Amino acid sequence: MRLSEFWRLMDEELGSGYARSVASSQVVGALGSRTPDEALEAGVPPREVWAAVCEVMDVPPERRLGRDPAARRR
Repeated sequence: MRLSEFWRLMDEELGSGYARSVASSQVVGALGSRTPDEALEAGVPPREVWAAVCEVMDVPPERRLGRDPAARRR
């Protein structure tokens, strides 16, 4: 997963403003007690960061890969 895909998923699931807030302030134990921003900066792959965010934010499994592409075009 590229960093751009990580941010697309974050924005789709949480909304762009809240996604940035979560990334900068939500400490996630699975990321070594770091925020998503800190984990990304430390070199943790975006896919691992996204998976950890999904767990802590209770993102349902069916939405962890993003919205259905057809739904995005509406």
